Amino acid sequence: MGNRIYVGNLAYSVRDDSLNDRFAEFGTVNSAKVMMDRDSGRSKGFGFVEMATDAEAQAAIAGLHDQMVDGRAMVVNEARPREERSGGGGGYGGGGGGYGGGGGRSGGGGGYGGGGGGGYGRG
Repeated sequence: MGNRIYVGNLAYSVRDDSLNDRFAEFGTVNSAKVMMDRDSGRSKGFGFVEMATDAEAQAAIAGLHDQMVDGRAMVVNEARPREERSGGGGGYGGGGGGYGGGGGRSGGGGGYGGGGGGGYGRG
């Protein structure tokens, strides 16, 4: 177990300080962070809390999971390590789909129309 907690399904009005206050009922909060969209500045609807001890983290998970906050039931569980990103895939010029990905005219994997035999501009 760890003392880092994932908090999901947050109302967009929830901020770091209110998240901190809610978890402080269960022990010492080392940090509380609501993730924000860097472009719009709007909440992404999830965050992370780090408690001082594993026992406090477990108590917070047990006490807060499925609790209603601003009309939404919070999802509270142990944070998992971030998975490695494999880069590529889809998008503009990415590998195998999206605009310009993969084969294009000669088939074999992508283009505008997506999977398999070519898509946009196939000739």
